[in-house]
Amino acid sequence: MNSQAQNLSPIALFAYNRIEELAQTIDRLKKAQLASKSLLYVFSDGPKTLEDQKGVEKVRSYLKTVTGFQKVELRFSEKNKGLAHSIITGVSGVLKEHGKIIVLEDDLLVSDNFLVFMNQGLEYYRENPRILSICGYNMGVRKRKSDEYRYDAFFAQRSSSWGWATWDDQWQGIDWEIRDFDSFSKNRKKIREFNIYGSDLFRMLKRQKEGKINSWAIRYNYHQYKHDLYSVFPLISKVRNIGFSEQATHTNQKYNRFDVELDDTSENNFTFQECIAVDAEILKQFSSMNSITNRIKFKIKNLF
Repeated sequence: MNSQAQNLSPIALFAYNRIEELAQTIDRLKKAQLASKSLLYVFSDGPKTLEDQKGVEKVRSYLKTVTGFQKVELRFSEKNKGLAHSIITGVSGVLKEHGKIIVLEDDLLVSDNFLVFMNQGLEYYRENPRILSICGYNMGVRKRKSDEYRYDAFFAQRSSSWGWATWDDQWQGIDWEIRDFDSFSKNRKKIREFNIYGSDLFRMLKRQKEGKINSWAIRYNYHQYKHDLYSVFPLISKVRNIGFSEQATHTNQKYNRFDVELDDTSENNFTFQECIAVDAEILKQFSSMNSITNRIKFKIKNLF
């Protein structure tokens, strides 16, 4: 492995039983700048039911043919772990070996410059203890570059699970059991603070604690809130989710409020902001997009 490849972050891709979405994801990923110099880990979860087994087998047969990267490491689980446990254990293992990671799931299309943005962000903020993650997906926040705002990214205190990156020291110490939930749930002031980036956050955390959902991401975002950490997002999305189909594990929508246009500029030299500052205009948009009003509007549209 050459020195340039050694400096690039490994990529971890998590797959289950959707061969069509996975093939599109990998096809776009291997066309991205830096892909041929990057190490790709693919984690394939075991089937949950007999009905899922055929899809999992097709996925694994396809994965054995994947090329176009510096190296492809396949990790097949005999048993079904579920997405949350797969990601927690898979990410932990890669970080232990490499110290940093870029994470994708099997229904994400990336832009040509996705890996460039992620690697540059990882390098730029590597020594900053306040940055939890670099995110590739922008759900529609709009902020134009100008003389006043000359950066290609912005800060937020809610990470995205659709194409993200982090370091080992930021991943360690997360309380996946949410041991302090009882005391937190009685503090209305803290709940309001937690919900600044979306009124759905506390509700999801509560459902997680009650065992009604199994989400690594809501626990990750709660850790982010507790420790006052930030995520870095691109002004133009480097990721688009195509997982809103009947086969999708967590999504099935005709009208998708999360759909975005991918960056088509092929820009490969990004300007990041050193001093952490949350832009008021961006915070307002972020909160609005995750508001009860916006969620209800799309739920009503999907009823018809």
